[in-house]
Amino acid sequence: MSQEQLIQIRDLVKTKLLKLCQLLGAATLGFFQSTGAFAFFTIRSVSHCIRPPFYMSQFIRQFIDIGYYCLPVVGLTALFSGMVLALQSYSGFSRFSAEGAIATVVVLSMTRELGPVMAGLMVAGRIGASIAAELGTMRVTEQIDALTTLSTNPIKYLVVPRIVAGTAMLPALVLLADIIGVFGGFLVSVYRLDFNAANYVDQTWRYLENMDVISGLVKASAFGFIVTLMGCYFGFNSKGGAQGVGAATTNAVVSSSILILISNYLLTGLFFAK
Repeated sequence: MSQEQLIQIRDLVKTKLLKLCQLLGAATLGFFQSTGAFAFFTIRSVSHCIRPPFYMSQFIRQFIDIGYYCLPVVGLTALFSGMVLALQSYSGFSRFSAEGAIATVVVLSMTRELGPVMAGLMVAGRIGASIAAELGTMRVTEQIDALTTLSTNPIKYLVVPRIVAGTAMLPALVLLADIIGVFGGFLVSVYRLDFNAANYVDQTWRYLENMDVISGLVKASAFGFIVTLMGCYFGFNSKGGAQGVGAATTNAVVSSSILILISNYLLTGLFFAK
């Protein structure tokens, strides 16, 4: 191999390494820029939650949208989750003659994990996408800029009511989901698996503790904050017309779902780790 060929190979390798470093640098800068923008948006949103003025009409609207209109999908999800959980528990426990533990498994699973997580994921698909699409449409049609022109803070008018409503209403939805899910397990156990109704209710109450319910409600509040915050962030910062609104909606739902699962693990470790 000649000296000239060695020089060409060296230059080619140097060019490839420079391009790789440029790509890594751009990705790193983009990550920190996105993280900083999200942190700044979160701080602004939370700080405005405790400072007047408050737009009560927007609060009432969001409480209805998140609490009332999400109830059917959350209720159906909880009902069939409880029913399936009872069937699967019976299928597994019958191998060890431990069918009496089904009531305990259903109520603990619903209150600790399935109720908050399933409700959070359903609300992320129902409300997170709706918030991102609504705010994204307002952004690309310059309605948010119009609010600023009218001396109305768009964070306080659009973001704060949604975050407060999501944080407050998801625990209420989860509490109802817990009741409906346990009732679904009761229906399957009593009317299909021939359990004694009085014994099933007694087993449900005997091993249920306050911390089981409280931990689920705390998780629900955190999930509601995550869902509404991610929907508001991606919708508020969307750009690029209809395609940008679609991307914002997708990013809001996907990021909310991932953060719900991650925060669920962290909160479970906080409440129940030994």
